[in-house]
Amino acid sequence: MLLLRRLRLRLPCRPNPTASSIPPSPWSTRPGPKHSSASLGRMSTSSSAAAAVVAEGSAARRFWIAASSREAAFASYTPFLLSLAAGALRLDSFRQYIAQDAHFLHAFARAYEMAEECADDDDDKATITALRKAILRELNLHASVLQEWGVDPTKEISPSPATTKYTDFLHATATGKVDGGKASDKMVTPFEKTKIAAYTVGAMTPCMRLYAYLGKELTSFLKQDENHPYKKWIETYASSDFEDNAIQIEELLDKLSVSLTGEELEIIGKLYQQAMRLEVEFFSAQPVDQPVVTPLSRYCDTKYKLLIFCDFDLTCTVVDSSAVLAEIAILSYQKASQGGADSSLDRTKSADLRYSWNMLSNQYTEEYEQCITSLLPPEEARSLDYDQLYKGLEVLSEFEKLANSRVVDSGVLRGMNLDDIRKAGELLILQDGCKSFFQKIGKTRDNLNLDVHILSYCWCADLIRSAFLSVGYLDGLNIHSNEFAFEGSISTGHINRQMESPLDKVEKFKSIKSDMDSTAPLLSVYIGDSVGDLICLLEADIGIVVGSSTSLRRVGKQFGVSFVPLFPGLVEKQKQIAKEESSIFKARSGILYTVSSWSEIQAFILGNDFS
Repeated sequence: MLLLRRLRLRLPCRPNPTASSIPPSPWSTRPGPKHSSASLGRMSTSSSAAAAVVAEGSAARRFWIAASSREAAFASYTPFLLSLAAGALRLDSFRQYIAQDAHFLHAFARAYEMAEECADDDDDKATITALRKAILRELNLHASVLQEWGVDPTKEISPSPATTKYTDFLHATATGKVDGGKASDKMVTPFEKTKIAAYTVGAMTPCMRLYAYLGKELTSFLKQDENHPYKKWIETYASSDFEDNAIQIEELLDKLSVSLTGEELEIIGKLYQQAMRLEVEFFSAQPVDQPVVTPLSRYCDTKYKLLIFCDFDLTCTVVDSSAVLAEIAILSYQKASQGGADSSLDRTKSADLRYSWNMLSNQYTEEYEQCITSLLPPEEARSLDYDQLYKGLEVLSEFEKLANSRVVDSGVLRGMNLDDIRKAGELLILQDGCKSFFQKIGKTRDNLNLDVHILSYCWCADLIRSAFLSVGYLDGLNIHSNEFAFEGSISTGHINRQMESPLDKVEKFKSIKSDMDSTAPLLSVYIGDSVGDLICLLEADIGIVVGSSTSLRRVGKQFGVSFVPLFPGLVEKQKQIAKEESSIFKARSGILYTVSSWSEIQAFILGNDFS
């Protein structure tokens, strides 16, 4: 256990691939720099901008950042909002939404009144009054929209269960019923009343920020269609007035939170998260009686057999597995030396082993960049040049095989215990949202017509198996990777090499598809992050790029590949869906979709927790 405790200290404790003290891995340079908070997708750009409207270190900003990467994506990718963004949402669906949203707004107006009664500061009361008046103006807008479309705004329409959930939650919070507690008959001190006001505002703020976020996200689609049927709705929430209201309630939340204890701030954080989840549930509950591309698993249904292919290193993980395995090897030698055992390791000192690994790393990094440069055509292709790209990646494939041979010949992979490798796999930290994605597949797989395959360069498939076992999803997962050779439970230093290159990956990809015994046509998704995934990404009907590898984009663009943020890409597909009888997704289209997080992937393929 000493070995694993020491390895745990060397593994990054946060999902930040630049903060690891593991020895540098040459193979981790393949994808180029990874993203942390930055994103090529519009989704996270707007999220960051929205978060920046409040002062650095504010409670409202922290709560939004914690919720936006997951819940905001889940809301955006609902069938209702995606169809609305495309301008393809049927009018009846929007009418029902407006009627339900009116219940929300009435509950908001009442909650503002109750918060105003609890607020102790005159300025706070004035702010709440202004926000309540804005809600009343929004209600008037709803009434005018309903009248325009022939719906009597005075006609009582019962709230849906999802609507009732949120309005009941808001009322309970405003009356002091927090965390299952009971409302107090007496609020003796002004501080106690202010605390309830803070809780109430904390439960309302995420709705305001989410709608402002969605308004900005959807504005770009108005530029593409001047006659967009939902232009008025989008412009309302994209307006500077609404943004000002969102900032105003965030600043109010910050002010009300100043005097609260850490425990009370934690309660507000939970209320904020719960409100966001209820918003997602509300959008998910809106009836959309038309074909929609999200979630993809529902779009496929019985029409298609869905095949999901995924890379492992730096697509699922935040650390390249080769670095983890190198550290295990170094610590294994130290462990054997300290135990006084007559080790069969053919090395002299752990320092020499680390030096050997660093030399391999430096050589790989230098030669990899040279290899990438050598395979690029002199001019950028105007459209996908698949054949030339394939020939270029043949060069990269030979380079990868030679690099692996150097590692095996060096002996650095000898002497590792299989149990240590498996325990290290359990410690691997996955990308944000990746764990949730595979867990949802595990829980719902019996109801889904899909198969999942991991295609990985990883030297030791046992590491991958342990990582997914710790997630709770191993049964039904197909792992295609390399294997260590063992004598007993100790690695010999040799690799049973089955997948070393881009061409190995695409050959396995094609063979899996051709061997598939399915009466339904196949629809394939490939998720990857590096140049080594490029051919598979293009061969799949839908290629999704995780991270921000500069090498991948550099090579892809030179061979005519376009990189499109996923959400706008799906909006375009939604516009096509009613016009095409066959699948709207095509292999070798030359378009790859970029995402800011795995939450976007889950929202697209599987839907949110309420789908």
